[in-house]
Amino acid sequence: MRPPPNGPGHASPRPKRRTLHDLRPLVRAGQYRLGPHAKRHAATEGFTEHDVVATVLHGRELARYLHDERLLVMGWVPVSPSVRIALHVVLEYRTPRWVDVVTAFIPTDPHRAISRTRLADLLRHDAHETRVTRVAPRPARAVKRGPPPHDDKS
Repeated sequence: MRPPPNGPGHASPRPKRRTLHDLRPLVRAGQYRLGPHAKRHAATEGFTEHDVVATVLHGRELARYLHDERLLVMGWVPVSPSVRIALHVVLEYRTPRWVDVVTAFIPTDPHRAISRTRLADLLRHDAHETRVTRVAPRPARAVKRGPPPHDDKS
């Protein structure tokens, strides 16, 4: 029986180490994909793809999730000339020469990096997502029609 590839005598595959500085040229060249989770947040929270790209190009790296090959980036979105709101963007760099924008959201605490577990929860069970339950329409009930009831008052 052969030992598993990561067993004794085999090196475990090391995740790639990339920084925001490494990923910016790819985003600048348009080699990125905005994922459905990021699009959903953009639609519900009111930011655009341009805001996501600006955050990646001008923001700062808050956390690296090495095992997932992801980065958390924080930037600012101008709402008016005097007001800016924070925007967090999660980038995945698993595919060579390509960047996936996994999600983007407006954080409640902008300077705090979320944990890997919290990020997984966010992607799995999004708290901002509206829950919709589809219910089949009820079949129409047959109405009994017969002679009107008799009134026995004589």
